[in-house]
Amino acid sequence: MDIDPNQPWGIAIDYAGRATVTEAGHTIHVRVYDAGLGSSQEPDPVNGYPAVYVTAQFAENGDLGSQLRGSGQVVLEPPADGPVTPDPTAVAEAVAASLTDFARRTTAYRTLCTTWPTP
Repeated sequence: MDIDPNQPWGIAIDYAGRATVTEAGHTIHVRVYDAGLGSSQEPDPVNGYPAVYVTAQFAENGDLGSQLRGSGQVVLEPPADGPVTPDPTAVAEAVAASLTDFARRTTAYRTLCTTWPTP
């Protein structure tokens, strides 16, 4: 995946932390978010600054409702002295993890299909 050095997260994301990339022929949906209970500019009231999650997911559909998915996630823990800062490699790592997950699921699906040969 090409990382855009002009973007803090290496990719242009919208106001809600979403983006779409095309990688290895798949359209992959990316999301960058935290699970904090407070404002994004203030420490989380429960445990300090929240971790930031970067997820990448996609699905490919086939005949008769068949579907294979790929998903990947990277979790960025905050340093002791403040919030998480953007990491331009996190999106690329999440996308790579989703492609690896898809490949594993494809192999598992093929193996499952050989269990019941066509009559």
